[in-house]
Amino acid sequence: MVGLLGFVAVPAFAQSDALPPVRIAVIEAMSGPFANTGEAIMRNLRFAVSRINERGGVKLPDGRHALELVPFDSKNQVDEALLLLRSAADQSIRIVLQGNSSAVAAALIDGVNRHNQRNPDQRVVYLNYSAVDPALTNEKCSPWHFRFDASSDMRMAALTEVMRRDREVRRVYLFNQDYSFGRQVSRSARDMLAAKRPDIAVVGDEFHAIGKVKDFSPYVAKILASGADTVITGNWGNDLTLLVKAAKEAGFKGSFYTFYGNALGAPGALGDAGVGKVRAVAEWHYNAGEPEMDRAYDAYRRMFPRPADDYLNARMLHMTDMLATALEQAGTVDAAAIARRLSGMRWTAEGAELWMRPDDHQAIKPLYVFTMRKAGEGTVKRDVEGSGYGFETTLKVPAADLALPTTCKMAKLPE
Repeated sequence: MVGLLGFVAVPAFAQSDALPPVRIAVIEAMSGPFANTGEAIMRNLRFAVSRINERGGVKLPDGRHALELVPFDSKNQVDEALLLLRSAADQSIRIVLQGNSSAVAAALIDGVNRHNQRNPDQRVVYLNYSAVDPALTNEKCSPWHFRFDASSDMRMAALTEVMRRDREVRRVYLFNQDYSFGRQVSRSARDMLAAKRPDIAVVGDEFHAIGKVKDFSPYVAKILASGADTVITGNWGNDLTLLVKAAKEAGFKGSFYTFYGNALGAPGALGDAGVGKVRAVAEWHYNAGEPEMDRAYDAYRRMFPRPADDYLNARMLHMTDMLATALEQAGTVDAAAIARRLSGMRWTAEGAELWMRPDDHQAIKPLYVFTMRKAGEGTVKRDVEGSGYGFETTLKVPAADLALPTTCKMAKLPE
């Protein structure tokens, strides 16, 4: 339950004069079936932190401090994550990051709320980079929790804007992981399709155990038998990679509308079968044509040159930069002071336009929907993981169209 070896990039100032670093806990699956996603997260965060440290770290009243990541392996288990939260707090770490699992995120919100109420001198702030269940910024919203990714409803709103225009979509199969996030993906898909394309038939709505299935061919057989021309899935990690591999092997000719079809082996697994058929959604992609993010991507690839390590998320950079700004504005690592600065913050950098809505602490930002193509075709200058396949923009949905209503009744931060 102790943290693994922390990472701190060499800052621009002399190490002999350096003040103690600002430590940041990362509670994530570093082993087990989703270890690949945890490793990808750590690469993103290491790169994001290195950019802060290379320019001198964060300036606090007593001088400049480097940022240091301290990873904790939750194995994607709720109980383990809660124990690790306590361990991080006991080590006087006041900033916690997590994202890969909405179930874990929901438990951490409750855990942070309890901890902060019981330990007013040791409060923790929780930054979420990819747990997208809408409940986290609605009924479970917390003044200590900030989501930098778009919610699943926001992502589905962007995807269904494309489906509204795509007249080839007639019969849809919903296929998702069996936990809070997957079930919300299914609900929002049904609701938004009914509103935007009532002529589309939902011919299947199936859930599977998260991280447990090794062979998706029986599920793909059901998809084929249904006559579906489109699959909507929120699957991520190996659950997505193995699904698309099974679909390719079974000869499925339909389209995939995904949340994460651009990452972690999926393009290479699909190959030519995915060209023009696989769509994904995110705040940015490699061929979006944003010059500042292009430069950041090139720097990331210099730090991580292996094709297998090619997975950069813009939101990791935005989150880390906004945290650094909040620390400097607060002049302290006190969680409540950091939370006050993040709430309502507007961030414009590297092509990003992001507002941390104070009503629910949901990041409001544009989203891209993009379609898989062969590298070199059209605007696809960069491929993914050396696969020979990349993505081109299908639609950029403005932030105003994604600022969905919230039911959050945000509690006030303590003075």
